[in-house]
Amino acid sequence: MAPVETSHHHGSHRPLLWSADELRAPGRVDAIIVPTARRVPYLKQAAAAARALDCPLVTLHSGKWTSAYTAAVSLDSEVDLIAIDVPATAHLGLPELETSRLLAGTMFERRTDVSTKRNLGLTLSHMMRWKRVIFLDDDIRIPVPGDLSQAAALLDTHIAVGLGIEGFPDNSMVCHAFREAGGRQETFVGGGAMAADVKRNRSFFPNVYNEDWFFVLDAGKRLQPVATVGQVLQYPYDPYRVERARGEELGDVLAEGTFWLLDQGKPASDGDLAHWQDFLDHRMQFIEQVRGMVDDAASINAALRARMTEALKAALGRCARISAELCVAYMKALATDQERWQRHIQQIRRPGRLSREAALDALAVSEETPLTWYTRQAASAGQTGAAPRRPSLSPGSQGRHVVLSGRIAGTARVRSARTGRSAAVMSEPKTPAHRRDARSPRLESPRRWPPA
Repeated sequence: MAPVETSHHHGSHRPLLWSADELRAPGRVDAIIVPTARRVPYLKQAAAAARALDCPLVTLHSGKWTSAYTAAVSLDSEVDLIAIDVPATAHLGLPELETSRLLAGTMFERRTDVSTKRNLGLTLSHMMRWKRVIFLDDDIRIPVPGDLSQAAALLDTHIAVGLGIEGFPDNSMVCHAFREAGGRQETFVGGGAMAADVKRNRSFFPNVYNEDWFFVLDAGKRLQPVATVGQVLQYPYDPYRVERARGEELGDVLAEGTFWLLDQGKPASDGDLAHWQDFLDHRMQFIEQVRGMVDDAASINAALRARMTEALKAALGRCARISAELCVAYMKALATDQERWQRHIQQIRRPGRLSREAALDALAVSEETPLTWYTRQAASAGQTGAAPRRPSLSPGSQGRHVVLSGRIAGTARVRSARTGRSAAVMSEPKTPAHRRDARSPRLESPRRWPPA
């Protein structure tokens, strides 16, 4: 049976992308950047890719399940690791954004910190003068690390290159339900597996669902040159949670409504009040249509149907609260923020390339709330911890120890059984006050799949 089409939704935006059909000489990757809130074993895929590509791995940690320290003592010591504990946004040297201010204190405010972590990664990239970086999520598996090099090679002619995400589709709840009920639904490129030229693309990740779509969008004009190549695998998760449905709806409306224009060859700036009123009508009818398809689909069992229906009701209720005026205001704020972000980048690039340690220290607003970070050569100053102890060895790295600096209190010297050389190891620091800030974003607990 052919997939169902609908006049209320565009099931694919892939014609907007350029698809590579020939292999190129591998491109240099300057760093792999991974926002993470899951346990450190979920970083093994990214660590293996970083080692294979001979580039730094930047891991950005928050929440109770992970920390920079745990990554430093657990991951393969051959990986050039930069592990950072990410506090609340207020403690970071990132610009205040109109898009965040517009939604602050409303039901539409997003309470995760993925965008903050990616923007921190962008800022570090500019400080370090990295040009080509790979963004990866921690629930992504990389069958062929060479695909990341192919993506980097395409950055000669494109601002960003997404890898095809196979395995579990990377879609919103509503689009998942549409596909599962028999609709024609494809995926688009996303920040879960994306190469970016940070020197030429001066955009940022707004704090809204589908932030990666806006990263590749010139807010006042069109999609920047974006390609797709290779593939990665995303592990399964539960898309049909009511809170997920509500949290995604505004970002899904804004992204789908903007790309509705792009699909027709129109610029994003054509998104006036009349467009958004019309699109919101389409969106409400689309969700109602999907509810009907779910009810009629014999392939969906009763328990799953009930959960899908509740999630779709939640999305419909949230969509009813979105006004055309809000959509117009948000897209205007996005254009303002892109200009503000460009000024931010110009400012941080003005002093010239910083050393790795200086760049990491400069990510915080002030010395009063320094970041906690670890590299293979150094660690953030001012951390005191428990009595020194030997770090746990990561699986497959018996006889090797993570090399850390003795710059801070709570270090001990150990001798590596592999090299015979002495190196400093770090005792775990106490949690800084700003890591316990009540304003820190709410984080989801890790999904219960075993990382490969």
